[in-house]
Amino acid sequence: TVSAERALHALNPHVTVDARPERLTPETGTAALEGVDLVLDGTDTFAARQAVNAACVGLGLPLISGAIAQWEGQVSLFHPAGGAPCYACLFPDPPAPGQAPSCAEAGVMGALAGIIGSIMAAEAIKWITGAGAPLTGQLLIYDALWGESRKIAVSRRAGCPVCAAD
Repeated sequence: TVSAERALHALNPHVTVDARPERLTPETGTAALEGVDLVLDGTDTFAARQAVNAACVGLGLPLISGAIAQWEGQVSLFHPAGGAPCYACLFPDPPAPGQAPSCAEAGVMGALAGIIGSIMAAEAIKWITGAGAPLTGQLLIYDALWGESRKIAVSRRAGCPVCAAD
């Protein structure tokens, strides 16, 4: 968080950065995200993603989620308070052992982090400004190996233990 804060200030010294150098867990998630307007999540474990999602659902916050693995990345905007699904609607259970190897285990094409990060940034700008059509209810999948992208419709899941009560 400190290096990110410095980099943002180097780009724009007039920006206000509220760095929060703490681990987000199911117990700390809500408190860690209080007072923010939008969350961009690029965490690298299922448990962290579920904790971020639960905190966002609890606070009614929109969540832009991005993930990468090997040559492929995905981005979506989850926001049950706005009628869209949450992360758990799409991914209710952790992957089976060996089904989702870490980047250290499987590798990742380095530029993919920048591509998916840029898509996430564009989604944040669209959300904040109200421009265009955000990826609510859609999962954008980018395949860097073949230079292709596709969108898959995502719906709220009946009985979702995270957002069904919304």
